[in-house]
Amino acid sequence: MFKKTALNLALSAALLLSAGLASAASATVNLPVTASVTAKCSIAVGGTGLAFGAYDPIVANLTAPLTATGSVDVTCAKNASTLTIGMGNGTNFLVKRRMTDGTDFLLYDVGQPPNNTPGTACNFPAATSWDNVATLALTTAPSKALRSYNVCGSIPAGQDVAAGLPYTDTIIATINF
Repeated sequence: MFKKTALNLALSAALLLSAGLASAASATVNLPVTASVTAKCSIAVGGTGLAFGAYDPIVANLTAPLTATGSVDVTCAKNASTLTIGMGNGTNFLVKRRMTDGTDFLLYDVGQPPNNTPGTACNFPAATSWDNVATLALTTAPSKALRSYNVCGSIPAGQDVAAGLPYTDTIIATINF
């Protein structure tokens, strides 16, 4: 009888387990997952900015301008479009851009490179001035990779300025997106 009871218990347990499995159910739902990507850009000075070096009003720059190339580095989200870079007039602007040594002023110009391809070399004199009105229109960002754009600077020849302290100015470069 013990064998029969043990067998009956084993069969009952198996039936209960299979009944429990048979009665389990499930349901599914599709959970939407979303995100948006911000059309964001950043801008930074490339290298050392626009560094002209020594202006020689007596010999070298008596009749020839002193030129220099600087750059700005732009990083934008992939496919960011309608991008432009503007250049402020500087902190010493009065009709023209000016650097100062604290007393005298040294006039200078900032121009755009000949096209909007990153890394395009400057032509002097620059065909297009560069400010917040005459902005450089960029192509749609192909990726988030950094793109560098040259800034074409020129100090007109023949200026009568004092030797001594360095002449400086600060321009605010802006990426519009």
